Amino acid sequence: MKKVNIISLGCSKNLVDTELLMKQLEKAGYGVEVDVENSKAKIVVINTCGFIGDAKEESINTILEQVERKQEGEVEKIYVMGCLSQRYDQDLKKEIPEVDAYFGKFDWKGILAELGKSYDEKLRNERHLTTPKHYAYLKISEGCNRGCSYCAIPIMTGEYKSRPFEEIVDEAERLAKQGVKELLVLAQDITYYGIDKYGKNRLAELVDRIADIPGVEWIKLHYAYPAGFPMELLTVMRERKNVCKYLDIALQHCSDHMLKMMRRGVTKQQTVDLINKIREEVPGIALRTTLMVGHPGETEEDYRELEDFVKTMKFERLGVFPYSHEDDTYCDKHYQDDVPEETKNKRAEKLMALQEGVIAAINESCVGKRFLVLIDRVEGDYFVGRTQYDSPEVDQEVFVTSEKALQIGEFYEVLITESGQFELYAKYE
Repeated sequence: MKKVNIISLGCSKNLVDTELLMKQLEKAGYGVEVDVENSKAKIVVINTCGFIGDAKEESINTILEQVERKQEGEVEKIYVMGCLSQRYDQDLKKEIPEVDAYFGKFDWKGILAELGKSYDEKLRNERHLTTPKHYAYLKISEGCNRGCSYCAIPIMTGEYKSRPFEEIVDEAERLAKQGVKELLVLAQDITYYGIDKYGKNRLAELVDRIADIPGVEWIKLHYAYPAGFPMELLTVMRERKNVCKYLDIALQHCSDHMLKMMRRGVTKQQTVDLINKIREEVPGIALRTTLMVGHPGETEEDYRELEDFVKTMKFERLGVFPYSHEDDTYCDKHYQDDVPEETKNKRAEKLMALQEGVIAAINESCVGKRFLVLIDRVEGDYFVGRTQYDSPEVDQEVFVTSEKALQIGEFYEVLITESGQFELYAKYE
């Protein structure tokens, strides 16, 4: 049996695409592995990311590493797919001709045809999960209709396209039957779900329906957008016990000047009002957000306003990234990248340092309290898990000690004994 090693880069949405391709390759008779270093597989598929400069650089370096392995006889065929290939197909063919074939983001049929195989339409929504068997990502749409100044994602993925409602429910039911207990619902913008396909927002209805599925114990929502936020979702989050009190909502900035330049479609006051409303309607919710520094036109005054915003709003989870100038975006056509790289990086570091103080206080308040934790893995003397306020890969973890062995994929109520900078320590009795 021939083996294929798929190197999956970038976000969780990309990982879902990798899992879909894996299922097709397995049906075609291939042995498939993911991200295996020094793999013996003679065929390599690289699922690239093209979101920001660092991600593009990682993708290019990964391609070049595999080209070197091909030249040394370790690899026979290299295929490249994903966002970077979708966007820079011709440039890549010219610059790295050693790659056997380049494919678009969703061109699984092309990859299979290149291998002399055919795409199985019956397996269209089936995946080979690469995550631990107790959790899985559930992608509800493709593309994006927002016109944010800095973002190239609509260029790569096209306009917003909601998946059919029942198709998503069917997939969630199938995953639950496979033993998945936690579903991480995601899209580039979950808050637009249904508008393009049904003429109305159906996100709250969809989450409520998924919550009915036996075996689904945690549902987490990823990548909400503040403009046009469906307020009825808050009722579902408050009333359904298996919908976690957790929301990932990308805000990017707070100053009216920057929000307008970023073309975000909201004001600072609307943003603050929304956050307050979410916290009022869903008591105890943990909000995760991302903020951008160094966007064209960001002044020192804008940045100081962002610092005050972080201090005041006290987000439970926060990521910060410096602006990365992307070809063909609104920024590229209308603005100058006028904030020095050194300034961008310093602002990002300062903002994260502020957040460290915020999270340290939040974590300290957890000591002496009990939390339900889902165990993900064993690491040394610890059983490592997460609370409902934390998603895999991006959020903090709980390191649990126990005299009895705890089972991966099971829930346990633990006592928090100590807090760290970005982790909690607990014991199970």
